[in-house]
Amino acid sequence: MNFVFISPNFPSDYCRFCVCLKRNGVNVLGIGDESYDSLRPELKEALTEYYKVDSFFDRDQLIRAMGYLTFRYGKIDWVESNNEYWMETDAYLRTQFNITTGLKSEDISRYRSKSEMKKYYALAGVPTARWILCEDREACAAFIRSVGYPVVVKPDRGVGAAATWKLKNDAEFTDFFDHLPRIPYIMEEFVKGEVTTFDGVCDSESNVLFAASHTTVNSIMDMVNEGVPVFYYVHKQVAPDIRSAGERVLKAFDVKSRFFHLEFFRLTADREGLGKKGDVIGLEVNMRPAGGFTPDMLNFSQSADCYQIWADMVAFDGAVHDYPGKHYYCVCCGRRDEVNYTCSADEIAALYPENICRMTRMPDALAGTMGNEIIIANFDTIEAADRFVRAAFSPVPAGILTPDSAEPDETETKGGIKA
Repeated sequence: MNFVFISPNFPSDYCRFCVCLKRNGVNVLGIGDESYDSLRPELKEALTEYYKVDSFFDRDQLIRAMGYLTFRYGKIDWVESNNEYWMETDAYLRTQFNITTGLKSEDISRYRSKSEMKKYYALAGVPTARWILCEDREACAAFIRSVGYPVVVKPDRGVGAAATWKLKNDAEFTDFFDHLPRIPYIMEEFVKGEVTTFDGVCDSESNVLFAASHTTVNSIMDMVNEGVPVFYYVHKQVAPDIRSAGERVLKAFDVKSRFFHLEFFRLTADREGLGKKGDVIGLEVNMRPAGGFTPDMLNFSQSADCYQIWADMVAFDGAVHDYPGKHYYCVCCGRRDEVNYTCSADEIAALYPENICRMTRMPDALAGTMGNEIIIANFDTIEAADRFVRAAFSPVPAGILTPDSAEPDETETKGGIKA
């Protein structure tokens, strides 16, 4: 099997996908935009050959690279980057070289367009926030009269929470339309909820081979735009309603042979016309691993190796390895360089020597969303995880985490993290 991995060097841990593929007997070929000498040693060892291009935006160079690798090694069986930014590039190359093991160009819209996603959530029986495309000012004004302020505006085709804003009043609405971006935007009713995911790997029949779930308590939009504390945690187990909704969504979107990252809102307040507190509604789908160091967190939490599980899916279309180890709550805190915290990273490590799994720096390209300094730790209980979050971000800004004096509900701890 000939597998072309696009941009195998970024994020840096993606080299582990290549290492696991080679371990399974796959012939791994790389196309990247950095020099061969800059690659990590384990990536060099995993790659049979590496073809450097000047830019992934130059499709002529990519076609030449694929043509060269095809001439050298025969028909290419797989092309993948596992990176949402290059998802359309992957599909374009599959289309040009008639590679049938992944999405082609005509398949992309349902995974990239937030408005297109709504149809498939409906097929899965999962409600979504009401919405309208930002094409007509008066129509959008009427939409707001129906759903009320605030509303959220974001690119219809975008990655993460980039260029996403909350409009809270008429003045902000007017300013947005006076400077309406040229790219298509979607407007949605604002939903009070925590982002909870269904992450994993599925086979060629959309059957889930590996699954985990993580929750982001603070708004990702506020993390990007307002610099609120960045923390999220992987659950010990996937909640039954998240698993049910996730599996239905995979079938509705016809997701096959992929790593997936499905996002849902769990409502934290009743929303008329949408659901009750605690209900699950659809947010968006991503056909790649969750960002940052989340794949490592899935491994730490589940005592597993999701890189190997994905490589087993590619090579064998099934689960080959068992991972019967202990499960944990795995928490990631992303601290910002411009904030003065009570404890240094070294002091945090000294406080939690048995819990820290990884401490590292986030690449600059991702730091605006995820923070600069990353601390990841495992805990047996949600209460211990909550104390760790408070220590990592002390002094805690008022109103960001639930104060100690708040009355928790039956699933809530003092810090606002929910089991």
